[in-house]
Amino acid sequence: MDYLREAELKHSRIAMLAITGFIAVDLGFTLPFAQGVSSADAHNFGVEQGLFGAVGIPIGVFEMVSWLAVQEMLQGSGREPGNFGFGLKYLDGKSEENIKKVKMWELLNGRLAMFAIGGAATQSVLTGHGFPYV
Repeated sequence: MDYLREAELKHSRIAMLAITGFIAVDLGFTLPFAQGVSSADAHNFGVEQGLFGAVGIPIGVFEMVSWLAVQEMLQGSGREPGNFGFGLKYLDGKSEENIKKVKMWELLNGRLAMFAIGGAATQSVLTGHGFPYV
């Protein structure tokens, strides 16, 4: 079950970043090389400009490094799913009950974000306009 929770947390964290970025672009935040590109058109723009190779290499390196941590966890290292050893300062000084609550919030917000990014992407493509996706 640890492997499944690891996958769920990874997808949750990516979805939370994705929906934040999707909405930010629709509200006007853009990168210097992509002025005027909507969030719905960003994929096609990236393919046309050949930008995905530059993005794919760092993502591939991150995946290889994270797989080493997952392998250690699966071999009984005691590592908690999703714990890569950074960003834990936020939990310092909190009770065990509060830490469990914060971890559950992350999981629930991540599950919501997975639905949200799917809905936002679908709505923006179907309606042809950005945020709010109505």
